[in-house]
Amino acid sequence: MSLLVVGSVAIDSIQTPTETRENVLGGSATYFSYAASFFAPVKLVGVVGEDFPAEHVELLRRRGIDTAGLHVVRGGKTFFWKGKYLPNMNDRETLEVHLNVFGDFRPALPDSFRQSEFIFLANGSPVTQMSVLAQTPGARLVVADTMDLWIREQHDELMALFKRIDGLVMNDSEAKLLTGDENLVSAGHKVLALGPRFVVIKKGEHGAMFFSQHETYVLPAFPTAQVIDPTGAGDSFAGGMMGYLAAQRNFEPKTLKEAMAYGILVASFAVEDFSLERLKRIDRSDLDLRMEQYRKMLSF
Repeated sequence: MSLLVVGSVAIDSIQTPTETRENVLGGSATYFSYAASFFAPVKLVGVVGEDFPAEHVELLRRRGIDTAGLHVVRGGKTFFWKGKYLPNMNDRETLEVHLNVFGDFRPALPDSFRQSEFIFLANGSPVTQMSVLAQTPGARLVVADTMDLWIREQHDELMALFKRIDGLVMNDSEAKLLTGDENLVSAGHKVLALGPRFVVIKKGEHGAMFFSQHETYVLPAFPTAQVIDPTGAGDSFAGGMMGYLAAQRNFEPKTLKEAMAYGILVASFAVEDFSLERLKRIDRSDLDLRMEQYRKMLSF
């Protein structure tokens, strides 16, 4: 089943309490597509500058990720983010951010991408996200991510987007900001009332919550012993979830719950090293083994 992601491809510099990594591969679409590739082929749409290393593109292609939609701007510079994680490894500070070519990103999908049925609109302006929907008339499932910037600065556009999508993924602080409600259960239902058929609220080390008209539940995080770099964990979660849904060719309630579990497990591997390094060292069998452990952990 065809899976499309539109989002950022970036270069990151990351500081943690114990280590620093300079100029590593990052970006929402990058983490999403690599995570999803454990389950299904992925089509990636993004933009980079001429400075983007060719080996990164080759890494994605070797995973079966179609990079025909990755536009290279001659003479341009790739989106750059530099951040510092605090000792609790949950909170972080942005030290530098340079949108560069991503600031003028106007995605134009290749013809072969326009018939994609499963679509993930990674974090970006809701105006940009809506432009993707106009180019994908055959979509069966559309899920979007967002952030506090768009909630504050493009609220009306975001409200219009919510009425056009099937699912929304956001973190707990964003849900509270959007609704003005500190109770996550109440906030989740309020977000659901804005239009999406289901809402997933990410809670970092505490897992994720699911809301739909018919059910509400919480799945805990997998107890990862060593968190090295949390960057991209949310995007890896979304990639695992959407990749599984695309592979199963449906989004029935049971499939959605399984997909969320796999998303949590992919994210649990992603945080065990910088950038994609940990994900590069595992395969689907490692995810399935961790799923067995996760199932045992949840049964009583």
